[in-house]
Amino acid sequence: MTIISTFPFATASVQRFQQIVGEPVLCVTDPDAFLAQLHDAEILCSYWVPDNWRQLAPKLRWLQATGAGIDNLQHTGILAPDSGVLVTTAVGIHAASIGEYVFGSMLMFNRSWPEMVRLQDRHIWPRSASWYRLQGRELAGQTLGVIGLGHIGRRVAQLGRAFGMNVVGTRRSAQPGDKDPDVDLLYPASDLLAMLAHCDYIVIAVPLTSATERMIGEAELRAMKRNAYLVNVARGQVIDEPKLIQALQEGWIAGAGLDVVAEEPLSAESPLFSLPNVIITPHIAGENIHYEKRLADLFAENLARYTAGQPLQNVYDPNRGY
Repeated sequence: MTIISTFPFATASVQRFQQIVGEPVLCVTDPDAFLAQLHDAEILCSYWVPDNWRQLAPKLRWLQATGAGIDNLQHTGILAPDSGVLVTTAVGIHAASIGEYVFGSMLMFNRSWPEMVRLQDRHIWPRSASWYRLQGRELAGQTLGVIGLGHIGRRVAQLGRAFGMNVVGTRRSAQPGDKDPDVDLLYPASDLLAMLAHCDYIVIAVPLTSATERMIGEAELRAMKRNAYLVNVARGQVIDEPKLIQALQEGWIAGAGLDVVAEEPLSAESPLFSLPNVIITPHIAGENIHYEKRLADLFAENLARYTAGQPLQNVYDPNRGY
């Protein structure tokens, strides 16, 4: 059994894996070396695979993806039902860090923190908040809408309640009348427009699938309150980006916190960079000091299950698209 990882696990983690399977586990971060060793690989832990993986890795049986979203693998064919490869994701290991990121973005917007940092850089001490339109919004008592109640969305909902917010949400499988313990009101996906109209803050936490691509377009943006703040920690393609830019420029909504954009890296010419009501980060909401340990825990658990012939955690479902 040959096991290869492109993720640079710590030595202690690699030793742990080897104790579970009784075989060497190779961490190969050089792309050329990785491709050269794929021929005998049965198990692969990686964020990506080459398009010609069938030729390079004919013995591959299981791919443990190192990220939660694996839409980047769609074009390779490895996610197809007949690929012959079991694919598992790292969904769940980002929930804590992304949940905190979401509220960091909302709090920064509420207190005009980006503008205050710019004022500090210029050595300016405003005599009053009104001089530079510095905001003093609060989260308490406001309505938070969570689009997608998976691991991340659920954590966001829980934190919203801790801040004293009214929390509503949508879930793909929700039916009219269904309830959820982490939200005050659960909306079916078909009632998204109705939910958006009530929200002061909206967080997008859905996987990118054919059903969610551009799910936030002009109709959805116009349905939002003019004081609404939108946070996207899903994928940039979930939003119609030109319409979002128009909404931000024309005041359909108050602002947006974007950790993802439609095309990454974001072009230096994008108006998103200069809009004063936008907070942009380079797809790093899930990064944290515990990432290696959490991924190692998941991979170790799945290795134990694989060797024992038991069902694995976080198995990709081609029918759902995640």
